Parts: sequence; C-alpha cells; structure tokens
Amino acid sequence: MAPKRPNGAGAFPKAVESPAPKPPNPAELYAALDLGTNSCRMLVAQPKGSGFHVVDSFSKSVQLGSGLERTGRLSRSSMARTVQALRICQQKLKRNKVLRMRLVTTEACRRAKNSREFIRQVRRETGLSLEVIQPEEEARLAVISCAPLVSTKTEQLLVVDIGGGSTELVWIDISSVPRRDRPKAIMRLHAGFHPAESPFPAAKVVDWISVPLGVATLRDQFSDVDDDSARFALMSWFFEENLSEFAPYKDIQAREGFQIIGTSGTVTTVAASHLGLKRYDRTKVDGLRMTSDQIDKVIRTYLNLGPVGRRKDPRIGEDRQALIMSGSAILQALLRCWPTDQLSVADRGLREGLLYAQMSADGVLEDGPF
Repeated sequence: MAPKRPNGAGAFPKAVESPAPKPPNPAELYAALDLGTNSCRMLVAQPKGSGFHVVDSFSKSVQLGSGLERTGRLSRSSMARTVQALRICQQKLKRNKVLRMRLVTTEACRRAKNSREFIRQVRRETGLSLEVIQPEEEARLAVISCAPLVSTKTEQLLVVDIGGGSTELVWIDISSVPRRDRPKAIMRLHAGFHPAESPFPAAKVVDWISVPLGVATLRDQFSDVDDDSARFALMSWFFEENLSEFAPYKDIQAREGFQIIGTSGTVTTVAASHLGLKRYDRTKVDGLRMTSDQIDKVIRTYLNLGPVGRRKDPRIGEDRQALIMSGSAILQALLRCWPTDQLSVADRGLREGLLYAQMSADGVLEDGPF
C-alpha cells in the first residue's frame, strides 16, 4: 500500500542550508603564473597534505610569440593581448589577497629583443613583476611537477616538457634510490639538478637539454611547406637533428624500468583522442599511460584527417589544429629514439612546479621540506 502524502506544508521537507565554505586564509595562499610563448596560465592554491588545493585559476591563449621567429620581436598586438590577460590575473591575485607568488615568463621573453620593454609595460599597466627564468629552472620545475606520476618500478626516467617556444628534456637515473622513495627523490630536485650532499637517496640527472623549438616555433620554421604530410615529416626530422647533443640520444634503452613523462597540451590532446573523449576530462587524462604504438596510431589519424578534419575534431579545434601537428612531430621524434610502453601523460607543468617549489622551500607540505 502506497504511503499517504502529508497535507499542507508538511508535504515537502524543510530545506537544510549548508554553511558557506570558509574562505581560505590569504596567509596560506600561493600563486604561480606561467607566461609562455602561446599561453598565459595561473594557479592560486593552498597547501594540503603533501600537495595543494587549487583555489582559483586562469588560462588563456595569448600567442605572445606570434611573429617572433620572423622579426625577433614581440608584436604590439601580441603584447596588448597578453597585458589584457595579465590584468585578469592581477584582479584574481588582488581578490584572493595572495602574498606569496612567482610570476614567470619563458622562451618568448628570453629571445625577444624588446622583452625588457614589454616587462616594463606589464609592470606599469598591471602592477605585476614578471621574472624571466632560464631553461634549466624551467626544466627543473617541469620535472618536480611530475614527481607524483613517477612509478616506483622506474629506474630510468625521461621528462619531456613540450612548450610553445622550446622543449625541455631531462634524463634521470633513479636506479639507486629505494623504490618507495623514487617520487620523493624527484621532488628534491627543486633545489637544483646537482644539489649538495644530502642524507636522502638522490636522483641523478644524467643530462638535460633545452631545444629552442616548441609547437609554435617549429611550426613557423616550416610554414612555407604546403603539403601537410611533408611538413610533418620535415618537422619531426628537424627536431630529432636538434637532439644530437643530448647524451642519451644514441643509447638503446630497454623498455623495462624505463618511463617517459610528457607534459604539454600536445600530450594531453593525444591522450584525449586516444580515449575518444568528446569533452576534455583532466581526471581521465592526467596519469594515463600510453604505449608508443597507441600514440603513433593517434598521430596517423591526425594526418589522415588533414587540416580541415582536425579543425572539426572537438578534441583539437580551430586554435590548436596547426600546433597539434608540430607537437606531434616532436612527440614522434622522441618515440623514434626511445620507444616505450610507459609514456605517462601529465596534465601539469610549470605552474604546479612553481607551487611545489615555493611550498617545499617554506616547509608547509606534509612530507616536506623535500
């Protein structure tokens, strides 16, 4: 027998109001801003356990390096777009009352003849002080951001950060580190690739390189080649040529105990395509492991689609269709050198590395200071 419906106001339960979430203490907040050749991205976070909780974020394609390959300068339109994005970042920092922050810029400002003028303009119009970081620190920050993805079974690790203007590769030997300590040993590299003597088991940086070719700069090198497949092949070959100075380049690497971690929009887009996602989902992509064969299959699909098909693909879209092929060319060159069954996809990078480094230095992480 169905229960009787109560009469009158008792027909509906009384709403229970949840208390509003307590705003974070500004004294506990940290911010990290990464102004790259293509994108401006920022995170505001507070320490939580051995990691952090994101309180606010910002990400926008600003194409700061547009035309840089041709002129050697940042264009007025690129600088104007970027300043507009940085104003939004400044408003978020002010609203959250953030006191601890690092606001960095990378390859485009390292190379542009007028970067100092641009940094002064940013300071004048937004109040933000940008810091141009060098390739070694950029590589180091990318490495520590990926520490949580390091397998305890990994003995040789290659971390690859494919940016807009440059690509950083770091080869790390962790074979002498106890298995359970391997992710922590990677995190300790925030102090430098060759830190002073430490009582902790150390990760050994075999070699690192910053190749001045990223998805934007590599694309611009071959913008005069009309044929899609030919342009892709030339980009991949050209990038591999630039790896010849990297010490492990000629080493044959056994797949067992070897892991590549890739951090970039290229790698996450390839992962989303492999999974067949209709909408991007970070929780499914970050930490996903792919084989060389699976990645190669996705790249062949991109080539078969052609420029028009790639624009229509929801995982790529209008803005990324040209960049995804230069990024894929870099990825293919790397996998040609070092085939793997363990390419770990990292939806994380410089911003996360900046946050980890600041929090670790302040000793506010549960397992830190690393």
